[in-house]
Amino acid sequence: MRVMVFVKATGDSEKGHAPEPWTSEMMAAMGRFNDELRAAGLLVMADGLKPTSDAKRVAFDGADRTVIDGPFGPASEQVAGFWLWEVRDMDEAIAWVKRCPNPMPGPSEIEIRPFYE
Repeated sequence: MRVMVFVKATGDSEKGHAPEPWTSEMMAAMGRFNDELRAAGLLVMADGLKPTSDAKRVAFDGADRTVIDGPFGPASEQVAGFWLWEVRDMDEAIAWVKRCPNPMPGPSEIEIRPFYE
């Protein structure tokens, strides 16, 4: 089963930077975690996203299209990064997320969403 694993944004991630040395330590820990995912054969793709201040949305209303400039809020409803995993089931995905280093310098959330298959 394929799942998209979202790292939810925070106020800090939406500012586009994180404090040092946390950034270096977090990136190293996340690199090790990604290596474990790769070794287990689960990792399909992973990446971080720029803050929504660099984003655009396109709103649809019938034939009309309107481009909306970021930033978008609230931060906790935005996505800061993602993984695409191939797992046996949701329980395996949850077990791996529980092993993940905290992706933010403080409280954070990771959301797991299965694909239609």
